Amino acid sequence: MIIIPKEKPVIENLNSYYLDIRKLVEHYQGQLGAGGIHFKSTAAEGVIFFDKDELLGGVFKDKERNIQGKEVLNSIIETSSQYNFVISIYEIAQNKIYFWANMPDAKKIHKNLSTEFTDLEGLIKKMASEKLTGYIEVVINNGSEGGLVFFSDGEIIGGSYSWGKGEVSSLKENRELLVAKTKDSGGIFHVNRIEASKRPVAGEIGRKEQKAAADILIVLEELLQIVESEAAKKKNIERDFNKLLKKKFVEKADKYVFLDPFADEFIYSAGKITFTGEAADEELLRGVAESVKEIAEESGFLSNLSDSLSSWSQKYARELAKTGIIF
Repeated sequence: MIIIPKEKPVIENLNSYYLDIRKLVEHYQGQLGAGGIHFKSTAAEGVIFFDKDELLGGVFKDKERNIQGKEVLNSIIETSSQYNFVISIYEIAQNKIYFWANMPDAKKIHKNLSTEFTDLEGLIKKMASEKLTGYIEVVINNGSEGGLVFFSDGEIIGGSYSWGKGEVSSLKENRELLVAKTKDSGGIFHVNRIEASKRPVAGEIGRKEQKAAADILIVLEELLQIVESEAAKKKNIERDFNKLLKKKFVEKADKYVFLDPFADEFIYSAGKITFTGEAADEELLRGVAESVKEIAEESGFLSNLSDSLSSWSQKYARELAKTGIIF
């Protein structure tokens, strides 16, 4: 099964008979920056994922072949006149594209689970407890509605829903609506796991040139400055952002020992960070990002924060993708 975003595509019902597919890809690389293109006919189906620089991967299937990787585009071009594909194009946020690019490597671990025997809310909790990295696909009313719930090491990092408007959503309300729809109309669930060696890492698929990693402390300083600014707009929370942050770090100290305020390894003051611990960059970013996301969720400004972090998320998409955290 080929997985594509559930939201409405930015353009659909194009016909490969009239198109130069390679130029089509190049055009939307420039226009969208990151996205996916779905090709479907009665006898074959394919999808490719791209960012502004290059193809990241894809999958193509017909009766004789099941191809994965960057060579998928050539296979689609070679067979386009034979299969006469209907084409849909989806915009995907830069900091989420690497998760989608790893979709073809996911392995189905549970399939055709029915609401007759399985509750979606319970299934989500079970996959979280099992530290799933992958997704649950939900099919409602024979595919007329549905969604995808994404996990990274058991953490829900977003979803894609048939009623969406072009964005992979992290809003809890959409997930709750998906659960409610399965209770009202029934549904079928498929659970897919991305193996550890295939987990989404920015640039893991087909990256021709590796850019030097950003200084992680600069990344985190920019993040905390933005979060502090948004927190200051809320009248119903602790006015001293440092106290709010330290309180959350205490909660996280068992999981991320380097954040323990009593150890004084990580200090944020006046917009600057001092770090004397030995945590890896990825772990440090994950710990801080996870902490501030929870602060924003609990304090009711996550939606505003997500908007404010848009440029930051794009700027550091490569670093952020390694954490599995989506704002």
